[in-house]
Amino acid sequence: MPKAEYRLILKHADEPGYTVDIDCYLRHGGYQVLKKALAMAPDQIIQEVKISGLRGRGGAGFPTGVKWGFINHEKNTKPVYLLCNADESEPGTFKDRQIIYKDPHQLIEGMVISAYANRAHLAYIYIRGEFAKGAEILEKALAEARERNFLGKNILGSGYDLEIYVFRGAGAYICGEETGLIESLEGKRAYPRIKPPYFPAVLGLYMCPTIVNNVETLCHVKHIVEMGGAEYARIGTPNNTGTRIWCVSGDVNKPGYYEYPCGAITFGELLYEVCGGIRNGNKLKAVIPGGSSAKVLRADKKYKIPRKKEDGSTEMIEMGLEDIPLDFDTVAATGSMSGSGGIIVMDHTRDMVECLRNIAEFYAHESCGQCTPCREGSLWMKKMLDRICSGGGRPEDSKLLLEVANHIAGRTICAFGEACAWPVQSFVEMFGEEFEAKQRRESSLEILEPVTTRTA
Repeated sequence: MPKAEYRLILKHADEPGYTVDIDCYLRHGGYQVLKKALAMAPDQIIQEVKISGLRGRGGAGFPTGVKWGFINHEKNTKPVYLLCNADESEPGTFKDRQIIYKDPHQLIEGMVISAYANRAHLAYIYIRGEFAKGAEILEKALAEARERNFLGKNILGSGYDLEIYVFRGAGAYICGEETGLIESLEGKRAYPRIKPPYFPAVLGLYMCPTIVNNVETLCHVKHIVEMGGAEYARIGTPNNTGTRIWCVSGDVNKPGYYEYPCGAITFGELLYEVCGGIRNGNKLKAVIPGGSSAKVLRADKKYKIPRKKEDGSTEMIEMGLEDIPLDFDTVAATGSMSGSGGIIVMDHTRDMVECLRNIAEFYAHESCGQCTPCREGSLWMKKMLDRICSGGGRPEDSKLLLEVANHIAGRTICAFGEACAWPVQSFVEMFGEEFEAKQRRESSLEILEPVTTRTA
């Protein structure tokens, strides 16, 4: 029997008879936590979020309470904005859509509480342009919330005013990067900003303090206020508190979204017990643990994981992929990241060079073009992989791929450079023999023009 899910955010998402309208939400206790929150001081809520240990669920895993604490409300004289990042453009990730499509008022309640805590009176839900249905659901839910005075002027007689608007993005991957999102919201091309000085909490939307949080993160705030930060922190493991929604795609029998406390389940338990095993009885070959930008993990490799001993010292233990618990820190210790929670599974029939070419094509297409290493390098890597896959590979191509990737990572304004370089670095390092075998194959197709790292 697979471990039972602990559904906190998705508690009602697939419940028979549960609908997205506000009456259904109210029948299930909706907006009661908002009443509790409005009776608290904003700083009390921020403190509870800090105590909870909540880490952002959008990709970076940064502590939410710490991010909120960056705004100095005693000295700040500018408006504060709250932005909900619902762009969700990371391939392999589809959890936020489930929340929006199945329980939109949970997000709105979490946003109102978060906006109140951060003294924001205007908030936006930035949703990917292609998610037309999601935008429609949110617009309807916001109208219902306004009608019941959960939004607008003097919310529930508290004296607090807030308006939330839905903004449909342009459908570009870079719009999910927080400063790119802000640029897009301001009506400009979504070029990410340089940090520093453009940390959103200091210089965000319209150069004012701005908090940018992911959909799932904002939903957690509601539950933290409801149960208290200390009680919430008991879910999961130290430094990895609360639940996470893992969306699993690829070569498993039951792909889907599953919610568990952080660290409560291993890769093996999730893939074999919860997801019904590898498709067609095949053998597990590799996993990308946090969306396509995360480094791939090889199934037959042993990973060195630090573990604290009883005396407080740390020891390194070896662990196979299937035994690794799903939390932020352990997955990071493998050299990858849990990122957005999108787990992509590949079985032994997969051609890893073809898989990487597919990923590289996406990032070459989605590069915003602002930084030269990313703009040029992502396209070079895609062309080299095209050449290898079409039979025109050269012995030196693996080394050249790594060289190009190494010249992108850490040399761009935003983390898109890492997003396109990390898959290349990890695929070549983990599955070098497949690249060499493909490069040795004689081409039956026209050999493409050679690519070098030299520029004219």
